Amino acid sequence: MTEPVHIPVLLQPVLHYLAPGAGESYLDLTAGYGGHAREVLERTQKPDKAVLVDRDRNAIKVLTSEFAEHRSTILHADFLQASRDLHEQGKRFDMILADLGVSSPHLNQAERGFAISLEGPLDMRMDQTSELTAADIVNSYTADQLTDILQRYGEEPKSRAIAKLIIENRPKEGYTTTTQLAQIVARAWPGRSKVHPATRTFQALRIAVNDELQMVEQSLPIWLELLAPGGRLAVISFHSLEDRLVKRAFATVGGNGYDAQVRLLTKRPVVAEQNELDINPRARSAKLRAVVKL
Repeated sequence: MTEPVHIPVLLQPVLHYLAPGAGESYLDLTAGYGGHAREVLERTQKPDKAVLVDRDRNAIKVLTSEFAEHRSTILHADFLQASRDLHEQGKRFDMILADLGVSSPHLNQAERGFAISLEGPLDMRMDQTSELTAADIVNSYTADQLTDILQRYGEEPKSRAIAKLIIENRPKEGYTTTTQLAQIVARAWPGRSKVHPATRTFQALRIAVNDELQMVEQSLPIWLELLAPGGRLAVISFHSLEDRLVKRAFATVGGNGYDAQVRLLTKRPVVAEQNELDINPRARSAKLRAVVKL
């Protein structure tokens, strides 16, 4: 199997804020194809003290082939379930990373159904064993339900018009491909645009299929518990809804009060510099926030 090409986003800021030290433990909750983990473990030289988590079976195959022989723990699970399990086991880590983005292989593989411009099945499941797909949503939800998803998860200003278009043009056999849906959504946004008019709709469907926001909200307090004293947590988000959750969670336990649990390492989100954007345009929406446990 050829290893998918994936450029780890905000790699240098991640290394700066996690500050890997020799012998330290590491938890990567969205390890993907190992881009961040590879660099962190290069610095710790303790792969046996690393736990690498991903919900995608293709990523797990790659992680297992590269890291398992070095005695890293590989967990096939979503980050919320993995976090709960590790917490119950009493585990603590010096560094924790959660990169909440969709990896390039997901976007580049038409059969995964994430890409607007590549024709593929309306899937969008990060965990291929999950039942709910994007096709299930667009083919069975009511106009009100679709409107709510597009508003809440896509912040789509034309959510009601798009929901109406989806239902009015719903084929007898249902929508089956990404391009089929994208063409219908585009009717709500006539004219040219640098960003595809279906971008917010696809984002909303992906979040709904994978229950992303609820998982992040429930995971954040657990991640703080999983940190050892002096441990660093870095979270990379890719849209304002996620970033808002991270900012709020960090502000709640941070600050200068006597009861603060963490110190903020980033007063504002860290974004990609131009030299990174030149080689990885998908980093343009990435935002990193980090804290250290007191």
